[in-house]
Amino acid sequence: MAEDIGKDDRAIVWFDIDNTLYSASTRISHAMGERIHKYFVHLGLSHEEAGELHHYYYKTYGLALRGLVKHHDVDPLDFNEKCDGSLPLEDMIQPDPIVRKLFQDIDRSKARVWALTNAYKPHAQRVLKILNVDDLVDGLVFCDYSDKDFSCKPEREFFDQALVKAGITDPSKCYFIDDSRINVDAARKLGWGHCIHFCERGMTATEGGIEVTIGHHGDLKEDAVATLDDLRTVWSELFLHG
Repeated sequence: MAEDIGKDDRAIVWFDIDNTLYSASTRISHAMGERIHKYFVHLGLSHEEAGELHHYYYKTYGLALRGLVKHHDVDPLDFNEKCDGSLPLEDMIQPDPIVRKLFQDIDRSKARVWALTNAYKPHAQRVLKILNVDDLVDGLVFCDYSDKDFSCKPEREFFDQALVKAGITDPSKCYFIDDSRINVDAARKLGWGHCIHFCERGMTATEGGIEVTIGHHGDLKEDAVATLDDLRTVWSELFLHG
């Protein structure tokens, strides 16, 4: 994965990783939710208190870990080891030739491909490698858990840092897809030009420790797609043809 931070006038395609590059049917979000709940309980909270705080921090900060660091002086690296790092990802996801072909068919004379995730770098790299797309990703922006003051989606600071790291001065050239409606809306408000919500309507996922049905709030709007391959139509100008 080679990051290009020099001057580059091409557009940039930002892919969220978790629950976007792989389906919610993998139930990785459920496994992660269980680990995070256990982490809360180990802080001395009851199961009820843990569940309430987990959901509150997720809804408030976009990432439960942000609340844990702010209010419980948790070491992000310890959290990563016991939660993200303990997931048996190799048993839960596998290479998807459709996703790989999608990445290959993006016209690189028109756009670069980067990943934008709330996970820590080791988890992100692990997922990209298992999915067999790591060689097709030009750069990665992640939450730096080594810094207790790290930012995350949907915070403006995180999106602004992503632009700087990728050498982008015009956010209208950004194409962005994420499974979180909140993140998509945040990017759009910051002027990111082409924002898409990845919404596998009807499937279940765990959000802040609570199992939800995707699209249960009517999230499948005109700026949403149900499969990544739908991007070939929505962002047709970016893809090779013929």
